[in-house]
Amino acid sequence: MPIMKIRGGDLDLVEYDFMSFSPGENLRTLALDKPYQLRPAAGRVVVKAPARIHLTVLDMNRFAPDRPGGGGIGFAIQVYCTAEVECTDSGIEIDYSREPILRHFVEVFRRVTGYSGGFFVRARDHQYSHVGLGSTSTILTAVANAMNHALGSPLTNDQLRYLIGSNFVEETVDGQIAFGFETGVGPAVSTYGGMAVMGDELTLAYRHPFAEGRPVYIAIPPSDVSSAGEKEFSLLMNKARNLDYRDRELKSYLILMDLIPALERGDITRAGDVIWEIEFRGSKRAEVEHHGFDIYRYMAMLRDAGFEFVGMSSVGPSIAIITDRDEREVEEVLAGLGLTIAFATRVDNEGLQIRIEG
Repeated sequence: MPIMKIRGGDLDLVEYDFMSFSPGENLRTLALDKPYQLRPAAGRVVVKAPARIHLTVLDMNRFAPDRPGGGGIGFAIQVYCTAEVECTDSGIEIDYSREPILRHFVEVFRRVTGYSGGFFVRARDHQYSHVGLGSTSTILTAVANAMNHALGSPLTNDQLRYLIGSNFVEETVDGQIAFGFETGVGPAVSTYGGMAVMGDELTLAYRHPFAEGRPVYIAIPPSDVSSAGEKEFSLLMNKARNLDYRDRELKSYLILMDLIPALERGDITRAGDVIWEIEFRGSKRAEVEHHGFDIYRYMAMLRDAGFEFVGMSSVGPSIAIITDRDEREVEEVLAGLGLTIAFATRVDNEGLQIRIEG
C-alpha cells in the first residue's frame, strides 16, 4: 500500500503509512475480552439493519484510519442490509460478496467473547455501494448484532458499536484489508434509528426520531470521481482537514444551538436550513466539491424549488430530499436537472429488527 501525504495547513505535513493486512490480524478488543456466559441459540438469527445518510463530519482532524471518531450527524433510512447467523460446531463459513471485511469482524467478536465454536454467516447488503449510503458499516452492524444475539447477547449494543468503529476495515486491491474512516454515525443510527449526533471517539451524544411519516427521496447524480480508496483518503485528510480547522466550531454551534432544537420541535424546514448552511462549511464543502460544482447546482435548484431538506450523504454523490410536496413534483424538478429519483423511502426511527427462525 502507498504512503499517503496529509497536509492540514502550510506548516502541517505528515506521512501516513497506509498498511494492509490479512483478516484476523490487528484485532482491537478494547479490553472487552473477558469471560462471558454464552448461550448459543439453536435456530438462525436474522437481523435487518437500516442504511444511513451521513450528513457531515464535525472535525476531520479528530479521525484517521487508525483513530475512529471526528463526530458527525446522520439518520437511518428504510433501506436495509440483512444478516443471518447460525452457531455451528466449528469453522467460519461466510456467504457474502465482500467476505474479508466480515471475516475480520467475526474474528474480533470471537476473540472478545471467547467463543470457540463456529458460525455460518449469510449477509446481503442494499446494493448501493460507494455512493454515500454506508453499505459497509450497515452490513457490519447487522452481522455483529446477529452473532451477539446468537450467543445470548453477551455484549451491549454500545459495546458492539465501539468494536465496529474501532475495527472498521475496507478491502484493498491486493485482496487484503486496511483500516478505514469511521465516525460511528452509521452503526449508531442503524442500531437505534432516527437522527444521531456523534461526539468524538464514537460517543453517541444525542438521538431523536426524525421526519416521522415523511418520504425521503434519494437522487444519485452522475460522477466520474471515486468516493473510495486512495481518492477518499486524499480528500478527507487534506482539503477537508484544512477546512475543518476553520469551521469546526461553527458547525458544532449550528448543531447544538439550531439543529437539535429543530429536531425536538419536529421542524423539518429549520433542520433543512441548518444542513444547507453546513453544506458550505468545513469538510462538507470539500466532500461536495470533490464531485465538482454540479452537485451544488443540483442542490441549490432543489432548494429553490422549495424542498425543505436537501443534503448530500457522506462523500456522495447521493442527495437526500425530504419534503411534504408530492412525488410528482419531485420527479419534475429532478427531470429538469437531468436526474431521477433513484428510490423513495422513509426515515427508519426504530433501528435494528431481530428475530430467530427455526
